[in-house]
Amino acid sequence: MLRVIFLAGLICSFIFTELEAQIQYNLSTKSKKAAEYFAEADNFRVRGQYDEAISWLQKAIDKDKEFYEAYLQLGLILKALGKLAEAQSVLEKMADLPHPNHAPTYFELADLYIQLGDYESARTNAQSFLDLNPRNSKRASEAQQIIDNANFALENASKAAAYNPVPLPAEVNAFPMQYFPVVTVDGNAIIYTRRNGMTMDYDEDLVISRKDQNGKWQMPESLSPNINSAFNEGTCTISADGRRLIFTSCLGRKGYGSCDLFITERQGDEWSEPRNLGDRVNGPEWDSQPTLSPDGRTLYFVSTRKGGIGGRDIWMTTLNEAGEWTKAVNLGAAVNTAEEDVSPFIHPNNRTLYFASNGRTGFGGYDIYFTERTGDGWSEPQNFGAPVNTGEDQVSLFISANGEKGYYSLEDQSNPSVKSSIYEFDVPSDMRVTSRASYVFGVVTDAETGEVIEADIELFDLASEERVGLVSSDPVSGEYLIVLAEGSDYALYVNETGYLFTSLSFAYDRQTQLEPIRQDITLTPIKEGSRTVLNNIFFETDKYALQERSQTELNKVIRFMNTNPELRIEVSGHTDDVGADDYNLSLSNRRAKSVYDYLTQNGVEPERIRYAGYGEQRPAFPNDSDENRSKNRRIEFEIIN
Repeated sequence: MLRVIFLAGLICSFIFTELEAQIQYNLSTKSKKAAEYFAEADNFRVRGQYDEAISWLQKAIDKDKEFYEAYLQLGLILKALGKLAEAQSVLEKMADLPHPNHAPTYFELADLYIQLGDYESARTNAQSFLDLNPRNSKRASEAQQIIDNANFALENASKAAAYNPVPLPAEVNAFPMQYFPVVTVDGNAIIYTRRNGMTMDYDEDLVISRKDQNGKWQMPESLSPNINSAFNEGTCTISADGRRLIFTSCLGRKGYGSCDLFITERQGDEWSEPRNLGDRVNGPEWDSQPTLSPDGRTLYFVSTRKGGIGGRDIWMTTLNEAGEWTKAVNLGAAVNTAEEDVSPFIHPNNRTLYFASNGRTGFGGYDIYFTERTGDGWSEPQNFGAPVNTGEDQVSLFISANGEKGYYSLEDQSNPSVKSSIYEFDVPSDMRVTSRASYVFGVVTDAETGEVIEADIELFDLASEERVGLVSSDPVSGEYLIVLAEGSDYALYVNETGYLFTSLSFAYDRQTQLEPIRQDITLTPIKEGSRTVLNNIFFETDKYALQERSQTELNKVIRFMNTNPELRIEVSGHTDDVGADDYNLSLSNRRAKSVYDYLTQNGVEPERIRYAGYGEQRPAFPNDSDENRSKNRRIEFEIIN
């Protein structure tokens, strides 16, 4: 059976809190020696020395074969340690003991059977517990949740999708423990947390494994000496362009609480010295498990801070125009529950949020759920389904940009030298994201000198006129990457002070082949005679009225003119060579005037603009193909002063 590894603050407390709640110290045994052994076991148990506690409990049972509390404590420890088969043997023996109150027996067996996927037995034992009218309302609520989960699992068992999780190669799974994988948007690198030992005592570091030119994973290496330290670094997230990384650090760095979030940024091949995200994001409580939107400007994370809905909640912060992270806000009751909601992952489409929760009806324990962004809110979370979700805890799911591959960490029971490994699986078609994602990438350079430029790249959704992405090109290499999600038409703008902006257009409807697009970009310095094509100005065929989706581009021109108040421009219209010359000349002139009218009616002084139509007189490309003719049907603006 595959079990997800709980790490970075999600484990260890269970064994203490659950046993304190369950163990009755009015012992049923008449044997003083058995009672002494039980007390000795409890001393080891509270110190976290579970092997010793198990040994003493076994001695107590050997002294008294009907020592109910010893069986119960032994079963709870084994269950909490994940030794489910051994726990089952102990708890089932306990059920046969002559004891006046088997309520704890029924409850623990119900919880165990849920983890084992025996939903019928789980439901039966939970109902037996409730039939005893327990006074503990929290336990009664948990028993009812077990029944609800068992019913849900039985109803959805037949819907289990076929998938085949396989461990990534030994080059990736090179350590005793590896977990919380993050795959880059191009699928060519995986970043994850590793431990060099099989307990929490060993240091955590962030490592990266890359694919070679043949697609083979290479041996991992430290992400950066600026990031990894003698202390722990874990649970990270990276922006789609690979230039902004946020990770968790709990020791060794100045922080605000038990665990804080730190950010580092890459220029060329070098990562900057990490810095704390500050008190708008971090607090005196536990903050961890970050996930970044594809442009790296919205951060979701998990916190135990006050003001939440449950014990651990998902929170959100954004990077404002001043480059500051805003005060974190709770994601709200649409996502968070009164229990635990953890391990968020925002898909590269920036619309689908995956997370784990034990506060919703599912298959038992922590299940993976997903929700879709709906305007300013989120849709009702849906269970990701079997067989990814089982009766055991499932957390930390990562889905590739195209929605076809999934990655998560699982306990490796076949190899005694490995505690956890990273697995990959094919996401069944009916479980894939409804909006896939691809990306545009390239290099930004000066059109005259060829030197690289650190430019801002903005992405706008033409339907909503909303900016949905903002990244910058690398100041060392000039490289950029920005994600395009399926189902929208986009305008992309590349801007830098002193240059004309470049406009690109992308139609990513559901039928689009989502292949990555390489688009190297040259920016033209602002001077007389410089010109650029407005690629997101749209007209109906043979019409000159502006389509509504042209407003994003027109407003971009207005902002450009306001930023450069000394400039005067000519707006020019152009056509292909199809049709009569006089007709093309008239159509191009009317289209240019439509643009002129919009600009002057929305704040640009008329004396700063002139317009002209040139028909087919100035083709940008030979009119020898449909593609070239479409490029010749265009609106340009040119600096005339």
